[in-house]
Amino acid sequence: MARNEEVYQAVYLGDKVAAVAAARQALDAGEPVDALMNESLIPAMKRIGDDFDRGEAFVPEMLVSARAMDAVLELIKPMLTAAGAQPKGRICIGTVKGDLHDIGKNLVTMMLRGAGYEVDDLGVDCPHEEYAEAVGRGAEAVCLSALLTTTMPVMKDVVEYLRSTGVRVPVIIGGAPVTQQYADEIGAQGFAETANGAVGVVTRCLGKQE
Repeated sequence: MARNEEVYQAVYLGDKVAAVAAARQALDAGEPVDALMNESLIPAMKRIGDDFDRGEAFVPEMLVSARAMDAVLELIKPMLTAAGAQPKGRICIGTVKGDLHDIGKNLVTMMLRGAGYEVDDLGVDCPHEEYAEAVGRGAEAVCLSALLTTTMPVMKDVVEYLRSTGVRVPVIIGGAPVTQQYADEIGAQGFAETANGAVGVVTRCLGKQE
């Protein structure tokens, strides 16, 4: 089915009111809810993420787009459930123990939701046990965020804790001081430099289709 331009543009531009109104109009006109998700919401979020990666959009633009997308998701979620639509996968994410920064984590959460994933946001200063508990609730991957060089070593502690408790899902890390080299050193299965990039890393780690 063709993209709904009104929904797509409203989400891309971060106009929450217009996005919800356009989505309601589309649904009232009989547009399938899964088509609205797959043809309009997900592409709009991918576009703003790509813009961010190219330096053509910045954190404020991404945040308002994500909030518009969230508003539409709140509207259509009951319909998706009723239609039997399944999320692309389930992820948990948290900022590691001792780190209270959440902007990067929130952006990754919003981009993953915009890509069709169900996300269990564990918040900031997250104890190691909460990641394992989230996996017990169905999370297929663990995403760790850290902004400070002083909290980066906690990522290694989390990886070791999860392995010691028998958790074998992929661990994906990111944050300003984090590198691919560090991910390799601590045994993380993935590293993402940007919020948009995190979607592709999660998708590859879980063997899903883009």
